[in-house]
Amino acid sequence: MTRHHILATCFIVGLGLASISWTAHAQVAGTPPDTGRHEIPLPPIATPMGSLPGVEALPVRAAMPDVMVMNDGTRVTSQRQWQARRDEMRRILSYYAVGQAPPAPRNVKGREIQSELVLDGTVKYRLIRLTFGPKEQLGLDIGVFTPIKGGPFPTVILQGGTPPGGTVLPRLPQGPNQGRGENVLLLVGPVPSPNAGTEPARGGRGPVAPPTAAAVAEQRAEILRRGYALVMFNVNDCAEDTTLRNLDGSWAFRNTRFYPAYPGYDWGVLAGWAWGASRVADYLETDKAIDATKLIITGASRNGKSAMIAAAFDDRLMGAPVVTGGGGMGAYRFAGPRRSETLDIMELKYPNWFSPHLRQFRGQREKLPFDQHFFLALAAPRPFIALEGDTDTISLPEAVRQSILGAKPAYELFGAGDRLGVNYARHGHAFTADDWTAMLDFFDKHLRGKKIDRTFDRFPTEQELDAAAAAK
Repeated sequence: MTRHHILATCFIVGLGLASISWTAHAQVAGTPPDTGRHEIPLPPIATPMGSLPGVEALPVRAAMPDVMVMNDGTRVTSQRQWQARRDEMRRILSYYAVGQAPPAPRNVKGREIQSELVLDGTVKYRLIRLTFGPKEQLGLDIGVFTPIKGGPFPTVILQGGTPPGGTVLPRLPQGPNQGRGENVLLLVGPVPSPNAGTEPARGGRGPVAPPTAAAVAEQRAEILRRGYALVMFNVNDCAEDTTLRNLDGSWAFRNTRFYPAYPGYDWGVLAGWAWGASRVADYLETDKAIDATKLIITGASRNGKSAMIAAAFDDRLMGAPVVTGGGGMGAYRFAGPRRSETLDIMELKYPNWFSPHLRQFRGQREKLPFDQHFFLALAAPRPFIALEGDTDTISLPEAVRQSILGAKPAYELFGAGDRLGVNYARHGHAFTADDWTAMLDFFDKHLRGKKIDRTFDRFPTEQELDAAAAAK
């Protein structure tokens, strides 16, 4: 039987209890949680990077690791030294945080599939099919909206759904206890179902028909009217967002999309999405309507996490992640209060998003050789803004503030301290019109030299957070 058939017919294998509930609470540093004695381990993947020290060999670092200090203790005082420090930080993040992704394929090609005019003829939409990878066997549909007049245009790359006219790919089912706040490593195989392989994935993330180009253009009209191009792609065409596991314990998402072409890499789902964004950037560098020096990557929640990762690992991209929650903008060392998501919670619910080496830090976050400020610092000196909501409980403002403070020295090395910004809008876990306005205002200022009468450095006070929560 093939692996696909095994997945379609296997039953849930539970060692011990079928599930363990998890209630979000403030993590106590140094106190290991119940890691689950009956977890089914993930088979290790040997990568070109080799091994780095495990948690037992790492020192306790209660404070945020200094982005301006090399691994050998040398302090970074020049931009030349910073390049070497960036290499160190990317290696650390690849190994411990997101997994090692393959190198750029350097053979991305784009072919126009269809085009049409929208917004009363003021905007052109094109569906482009990208091909790349070993023997050009990989593909990705992207939708490109550009104003008719002017150009080349600064461009917002939106990690969202299938672009208008794009191919809707079949989806794996979700894991048997995905999205329930339970330990997903207790089980392998899907939930038995008479409609296995045909019904939408639980949680509303199954295959759906893409919107029309006219509908997308109308919804995002303000972006286009302000002189930006908009590019969209479906992250699930890069890596499937499922905690489903094969019977050997490996992640089922490694069976599909980009992953079979690169078996010797342990990249998680978020790294796959970020790698896909870089392939979009590869194509956009060849598109005459696009200003490839002004590429902005955005997305909300889990897509915001991958936008942050993409901006850290690709020097062409400027980050604008939205309501990223745990594993996103906020520092792990400060997360937990106000019901915000911690490293332990993320590794319980969605370890498939991250490096397989991150799980060892459950209950020992003070031993992390990095924190989330590394991602922000790696974007320096490019403009980068975090877009947050004042009633989004899974993301703690203080944790976000500590990440920005920790990354600031890298920006200041380039005299670009104001290029690292934040904006809190009045909403919860959502991506709203206020976020879009703040994003475009920020990049109008830093990419287009426009005068903007607002700042991007204010965090809500504890009293304001209480008032916002009470007003919900």
